[in-house]
Amino acid sequence: MANVYDKERTLEQEISGKVAEALPGVEVLAVELTGPERFTVYIDRAEGVDHALCERVTHVLSDYLRTYSVAVSSPGLERPLRKPEHFQRVVGRRVKLKTAERSKLRGEVTRADASAVTVAADAGEVDIPYEQIVRGNLIDEGER
Repeated sequence: MANVYDKERTLEQEISGKVAEALPGVEVLAVELTGPERFTVYIDRAEGVDHALCERVTHVLSDYLRTYSVAVSSPGLERPLRKPEHFQRVVGRRVKLKTAERSKLRGEVTRADASAVTVAADAGEVDIPYEQIVRGNLIDEGER
């Protein structure tokens, strides 16, 4: 049986394709399982996210409503980071990461290339390949 993070990645790939086809310009940032039969989809677009857009995305995902309770949300202040381009946009900002080997890592993104992100943490700089990241979020600058 696939673990939670593998299931999230599978759902994210499926959902990203459906949303991109139905609603061009809407990006699926992340899909997070919040229970065995519940997930949240974080979306974004250049013009911003409003309630009407969340409803339209929910409608696109109506097939999932037979099996899951689906929530659609804007990225919020602690924006989900999963893809190389997400990390490239936040170089110089603080993030929190969870990998299969590390429960938590917090620090500043110093570099983000096509294969890994480099985070300056208390123990020094750490290179983390994207495929090892199971959760990544921007840290709200008001939080310390």
